[in-house]
Amino acid sequence: MVAVTGPEQRLGELGLTLPPLRRPAGNYRGWTTAGDVLHLAGQGADGHTGRLGADLGVAEGYAAARACALNLLAQARDALGSLDRVAQVLVLRGYVACTDDFTDQPGVVDGASDLLAEVFGARGEHARTAIGVRALPRGFAVELDAMLRVR
Repeated sequence: MVAVTGPEQRLGELGLTLPPLRRPAGNYRGWTTAGDVLHLAGQGADGHTGRLGADLGVAEGYAAARACALNLLAQARDALGSLDRVAQVLVLRGYVACTDDFTDQPGVVDGASDLLAEVFGARGEHARTAIGVRALPRGFAVELDAMLRVR
């Protein structure tokens, strides 16, 4: 019989710890709920600044997206008490600060998508948008927001 582990246990198995909660950078909340949907506000990641195609390559962007995803998970745990309450990651939106000719936004945002799949398994599979932008708050290379179905 194969043991099924929940996302909280899976984080530990992956050697990952969630960072401290980030304070909102303006007049908004880090998360809100409507029925069984949890909406997580945009998260950047400290130490991951610059623009893809100028200062950073895809591998660095991928790492930035992974770090942003950990910040999203910290917000989700704050909202829910435990990541084990996540029934499904519904939507992930990724914004990538980049030059006009950089076109591998999907490869960058895969850093977050891969992490969510590692932590949640099939429940981490989601619809997604990967958008290139000229600049993000605080010079972040990547910013993510997400919607989760919860139980």
